[in-house]
Formats: sequence, structure tokens, C-alpha cells
Amino acid sequence: MQLLLAPFAGPLQFTIFATATVLALLIIFPALRAAMSAEGRQPRWVRAITAISARYLFGALFVAWAVVFGIGLQLVPHEGASSPYGALGLIALFTGFFVMMGLLWAVIRD
Repeated sequence: MQLLLAPFAGPLQFTIFATATVLALLIIFPALRAAMSAEGRQPRWVRAITAISARYLFGALFVAWAVVFGIGLQLVPHEGASSPYGALGLIALFTGFFVMMGLLWAVIRD
């Protein structure tokens, strides 16, 4: 019962609860829209990144990603637990995954 009433224990706890609820809805809403979209006409931005020339766009994005994080990860200190090296490495991991998936999607297409 305490866990259920915890968001209403004080104004700070309620603010934290409300912020977490809004952020969760901001994550769920685009996924819901994507799931409910029809298979019909594609928006203009989808046609632009799936066109035949999109492989050059994603190729350039991959080269830019490799240069930015290749240089960026060498510039930050990576000694000790409080260094920003791990956070930048995690950002590089996620962005690299999406850039590479876009490149594969553009190259393979169907």
C-alpha cells in the first residue's frame, strides 16, 4: 500500500511521479502512432530516406559518426569512474547502431 501512495507523500514526490508519467507518454505516443499507421502512402521524409540515393546519405552519416566519435572518444579523459568516457561510448553505441541499421535498410531496401 505504501508503494501505491508514495507519489502523494509530498509535493516533490508528486512532481517526480508526474514528470516520469509525462516522459513515459512521450515515449509511448510515437510508437502508438507508428503501430496504428496504415500501410498506404508514405510521408515525404520516409520517401526521401528510402530513395535510391539514401545509401549515400547513410554512408556519409556513418563516416561522420566514425570521425566524430573516433576523435571525440580520444579527447575525453578515460581514467577513473567519474570520467565522461563511458557516457560518450554509450551514446556512440546507440547512434552507431541506428546509423548502421539505416545504412543496411537503404542498401538492401526490399
